[in-house]
Amino acid sequence: MLKVTLLGASLLVAQASGQSTFRCPEKDGYFEDQVQCDKYYDCFDGIAEDRLCPDGLVFDPFSRKREPCDHYFNVDCGDRLELQTPKGPSDLCPRLNGFYAHPDPSVCHIFYACVDGVAEEYTCSSGLWFDEFSGVCNWPEVTDRKECKADAYALETNSGFQCPERGPVDEFGQFDPHPKYADPNDCAKFFICLNGISPREQGCELGLVYNEFTKQCDAPENVPECKDYYAFLEDDKNTSSNNRKRK
Repeated sequence: MLKVTLLGASLLVAQASGQSTFRCPEKDGYFEDQVQCDKYYDCFDGIAEDRLCPDGLVFDPFSRKREPCDHYFNVDCGDRLELQTPKGPSDLCPRLNGFYAHPDPSVCHIFYACVDGVAEEYTCSSGLWFDEFSGVCNWPEVTDRKECKADAYALETNSGFQCPERGPVDEFGQFDPHPKYADPNDCAKFFICLNGISPREQGCELGLVYNEFTKQCDAPENVPECKDYYAFLEDDKNTSSNNRKRK
């Protein structure tokens, strides 16, 4: 009974002094909490103190920084899923720090970087959506976001190309989610229509042209209408060869 009473008294003393009941595995260092990902313990000479990362950041056990906290997408929290109560001041910054999607789930190309509760707005490049799990803009099919509106996309290239309303189907009657189309004005270029909506201009490597039947870049001789596309290269090569012979 006396032992239990002394143990309880020692816990009260530790709490009152700001010390933790955590047992340090080593005399000095930072160590993770087993339940809460943004909580850790600062051990000095075998005595632990509870620490919390700034709201929105989590503890990185491999960090060599003075404050060992980082963005959640840079840290594997494993089963330590609990977090401190959010202190964010607005819908744009649900927590004081971090990267967050637009509060309207249908707006996928805009996101916010929050530092101490102050939000700065950013816009993804055309055809990309913000992915909160990775903290970056990514291809739509990678983000797994289902409520995005089509008007978040750019619907026309600088050259004026727009994706057809109905994309092509394969031999099994399935629609390609990102169909490709030949550039009618340039054999070495083609367009990818992201989600069948947003066109993105692409180009083949030098010496190749786009084959709209195989849907990939190919040798010019395999695309009859483009077989002479690189004829100027042959002319330049022959001219150079003749000049060398004259010398």
